[in-house]
Amino acid sequence: MLIVAAFSRQAEALGWAYERLEEAYGPIVAGSEIYPFTQTGYYEAAMGRDLQKQLWAFDRLVPLDSIAAIKNQTNALEAELADQNSFPEVRPLNLDPGLLTLGKFQLATTKDQAHRVYVGEGIYAENTLRFQDGAFEPWPWTYADYRLPQVRDFLVHMRARYQERLSRSRAHGPDE
Repeated sequence: MLIVAAFSRQAEALGWAYERLEEAYGPIVAGSEIYPFTQTGYYEAAMGRDLQKQLWAFDRLVPLDSIAAIKNQTNALEAELADQNSFPEVRPLNLDPGLLTLGKFQLATTKDQAHRVYVGEGIYAENTLRFQDGAFEPWPWTYADYRLPQVRDFLVHMRARYQERLSRSRAHGPDE
């Protein structure tokens, strides 16, 4: 299941991203609660203060090997919006796609680290959370905002939806 984390201090930028992502990947079936993204100051110079973040889950499932292409497309969307010069920030929008499976939540990134695996097209995958004992649990490298209870709870709910979808597909065939 494709999950995209979007953050900005501009509600209009988030709305633009929502529409563009639905055009590319189909309907968004659920969104997490919007929360202040205050866990790091890393983005402040380019994006400003008072960032708001939300995770969006998509109805249409994507192949596991599509994460590199999806990350490159979300990077292109970020650049497209920035190039419009509609907002005072150099980078008005950040989009972080990830894949939720039954055992993990994995984020895509352009930055290499020891715990990330290269998946092609200049993109690395990071196992950000693991599913264990009925909950998504962090690793030592998990970003602070993915440790938040409301983020992990949202992902557990989306995992249940994904699991139900897989069960229906196996029972009725892939076309249902």
